[in-house]
Amino acid sequence: MDLGFEGGFKVFKKSIAEDTYDRFVERDLSKTYSILKTTRFKTVFANDILKDARNAWVHNFSKLEYSPGIFQSESIVNLVKLHEIGIKVFPEKVDIVTGGFPCQDFSVAGKRNGFESHRKHDGKLVSGDQPTEETRGKLYYWMKRVIEITSPKMFIAENVKGLVNLSDVKDIIQKDFASANGNGYIVLPPQVLHSADYGVSQSRERVIFIGIKKSELNSIALSELSKKNISDEYNPYPPITHKKENYVKLKDLFKNLKEPSFSTDLSQMNYSKAKFMGKHCQGQSEINLNGIGPTIRAEHHGNIEFRRLSIENGGKYDFELNNNKRERRLTVRECGLIQSFPPDFEFVVKSNESKKKFLISPSQAYKIIGNAVPPLMAFNLAARIEDLWDKYFN
Repeated sequence: MDLGFEGGFKVFKKSIAEDTYDRFVERDLSKTYSILKTTRFKTVFANDILKDARNAWVHNFSKLEYSPGIFQSESIVNLVKLHEIGIKVFPEKVDIVTGGFPCQDFSVAGKRNGFESHRKHDGKLVSGDQPTEETRGKLYYWMKRVIEITSPKMFIAENVKGLVNLSDVKDIIQKDFASANGNGYIVLPPQVLHSADYGVSQSRERVIFIGIKKSELNSIALSELSKKNISDEYNPYPPITHKKENYVKLKDLFKNLKEPSFSTDLSQMNYSKAKFMGKHCQGQSEINLNGIGPTIRAEHHGNIEFRRLSIENGGKYDFELNNNKRERRLTVRECGLIQSFPPDFEFVVKSNESKKKFLISPSQAYKIIGNAVPPLMAFNLAARIEDLWDKYFN
């Protein structure tokens, strides 16, 4: 989300629609890639409890001259508690808060415990029978606390599509967010965005909550956003850029990639070596080069789909296998491209202390990619909000 909101990164040309090209693109880099324009937004605080997520963020964002101190690895629950005893944690004068509260408990692929999750904010199991506001299914509450502390003009919360099908969970979260700072926010009806609709070559759907501070809105914007049906002129959700027939195909996205054994890119050289486990298991299918990619999951353990399967395992790309290309799963780089990360974003990184050790291992790189919001979809959201900013606020 940070990368997408700032822009300025390399993007596959076909991922930008013709009617948005001049507005989105700074310049062309080659026949394959362009570089997006930078937005008016700058990251002032980042947070994740995963050490490797911090390593990846610091390694890549330091190239943009960001200080490692911006990234906090402590749980958001503990950070809020530090604030409450008078320790300065969060920056002041924040315009937008973005966050993705843990999604495993709302995911179709997970156990779907929802609010009844028995995982704590640090990922450990709760000792006891009752979930609390510090358990994983209720961590959106702590995002609400950050909103109350920083009082941003807008906030954007992201989660899996499965959340909208869990009883009245969506409505509860929407009302709770709206109650921040004494019912100080208009929280628009959440929408499910499909990443492929925004040029991302992936079947990935996410529900997005957008909240806007009432007291910051001008009178016209307040009136328009309070309506049951918001006009296109004031709607902050980004318009779709790619219809199904124009989705970015994997064969185009992967066209210039070298096979792992011929690559010098660590993220392309490394891939899961998990053997084929049978069609009944998740992630044991072969990607469709003439379509979009599967949802990249954070829990990779043999679940990363195959770039190509052997004929006996149901593979269809026999012309590749006949040209000495082996059965294998998707590489880290291929997964990153499917998520719309730029081709120069470094996921697999060797340690400075020993070239035999990893600062970020391939297995952790898969997890980082799977946990991410597709940067290009986030950029579409940021670009739309940027267009509306002066229309909303005095």
